[in-house]
Amino acid sequence: MIKASVILAFYKRIDYLKLVLKGFERQTFHDFEIIIADDGSSPMEVYEVEKLSKSFSFPITHLWHEDKGFRKNKILNRAIVSANSDYLIFVDADCVPHSEFVAEHFNYRNSKTCFTGRRVNLSERITGCLTPQRTAEGFLEKNLVMLIEDGIFGKSFDVEKGFYFRCEILRKFFNKKKRGIVGCNFSIHKEDFLKINGFDERYEAPSIGEDSDVEYRLRLCGVEIKSLNNIAVQYHLYHKLQNRPQKNLNLFEEVKSSGEYYTRYGIIR
Repeated sequence: MIKASVILAFYKRIDYLKLVLKGFERQTFHDFEIIIADDGSSPMEVYEVEKLSKSFSFPITHLWHEDKGFRKNKILNRAIVSANSDYLIFVDADCVPHSEFVAEHFNYRNSKTCFTGRRVNLSERITGCLTPQRTAEGFLEKNLVMLIEDGIFGKSFDVEKGFYFRCEILRKFFNKKKRGIVGCNFSIHKEDFLKINGFDERYEAPSIGEDSDVEYRLRLCGVEIKSLNNIAVQYHLYHKLQNRPQKNLNLFEEVKSSGEYYTRYGIIR
């Protein structure tokens, strides 16, 4: 019986997808499905995804729509509707999960609560060291000293967010500070997300639409945001930063001025 649905936002990078799926293969928690929310990859990449989907022990569903620009929120909404469980975990297909990632999100689940973790941002050098085999063997978890050194002398950053704490005292200490949602690392009951009608599909560029907007509307709806810093850990694979256009900021200001948590531009139109 599937207890959690991992919704994996994907676009074109098959090499990164292979690493991420290997990370999910070594999870200590096994009762989950993966829904690949594909924002318009090419036919060749779709073929590769379909082939990959048959290679893992957990069920994988591949959802695709035509490439008409950045429409990540639209395909994510389709994935929410398709999810076979009541608990949703949102991840990007360039973020390799720690082996306890799904277990931690699922074990902390609570109604009217959204849980959000953090990620290490890997340098180009460290990302280049990874292969599917190394990822499956837990290379990132076993080489934390190398990550720390690369954080000091190289180009990895937020390396401290890669420390995984089992100690409850440390968990509470490092999560005293309130933190906002990170779009690539949060979880929530489906029924709570449906109350705000999912993602606002008017955001057609990266940033804000997948996290800040969602956080704002969830809070309006009475959903509490709780941090899983150093608990739900991921490793973000290197890529160049994407542009953050002003139009997203303008739209977010419009959303805030309306004071409405239910978007008319989400799952139900």
